[in-house]
Amino acid sequence: MRVIESCAQCLYEKQRKRADHPEYLREIADIIAHRSPEDTAPYLVHKFNQVYEKYFGEVPSYAIIKRQYNDLVLSKEAAIRQQIESSGNPLRTALLYARVGNYIDFGAMNRVDEETFLTLLQEAELQERDILPLEEFEAQCSKANRFLLLADNCGEIVLDKLFLEQLRKKYPDLEITVMVREKEVLNDATPEDAHYVGIDRVARIVTNGTSVAGTVYTMLPANARNIFDEAEVILSKGQGNYETLCNQGFHIFYSFLCKCELFTKRFAVPRLTGIFTEER
Repeated sequence: MRVIESCAQCLYEKQRKRADHPEYLREIADIIAHRSPEDTAPYLVHKFNQVYEKYFGEVPSYAIIKRQYNDLVLSKEAAIRQQIESSGNPLRTALLYARVGNYIDFGAMNRVDEETFLTLLQEAELQERDILPLEEFEAQCSKANRFLLLADNCGEIVLDKLFLEQLRKKYPDLEITVMVREKEVLNDATPEDAHYVGIDRVARIVTNGTSVAGTVYTMLPANARNIFDEAEVILSKGQGNYETLCNQGFHIFYSFLCKCELFTKRFAVPRLTGIFTEER
């Protein structure tokens, strides 16, 4: 997804707030100015972090925040699972909750608020535009052997686990893999986070081989690329994965909340609207 000028300005302003340092910002501005049409926002942030480390040392860790939101959602896991299983369509209900979990994004959001997150969970409901892609998603899962979930944020991954539980129940022969980030970036999930919330009990865990807050196909290590290529159904979570994968000829289902102007304009919806869409 191309970085348009308004996005470029937003990226720069976030770096300025991060470190108002002339030499650092000069390099950031140079990266933005010389970006290629293929460069996406998550990839540019990856490059920014490399510059940050040169000037200031290790990028500040989100480990405490990641644990906080994993623990928050884990504390509500049993109640949410009960709501899912008592609903008319547990798989779709679980998918809705997992989509709401995409709110917990310290990259796209200026502020993440627990009360807002819990309200969004309570108000989660299917929209008319969700029905057709959901029907197609279920039809394809019923015929598939290999399923890949491209994970996004901590906290969200607890709800992803509950969704995968329902996916396994409905399609018991489906081989399920979850791809997370190799190294820490923002509050994105890593293998350690995925094991902490118990995703390993419902799926195989692999990494994208990088600390990019997205899935850059050309940067995937060989084993991850093979899994991606062989998956018959791919569900991509979050804006970062969408930005790095859309319009590249892949067949992918995308699930996320629209959290910034680029996405609200692209999909013509209000902020924090949930999107479930298929790209062939």
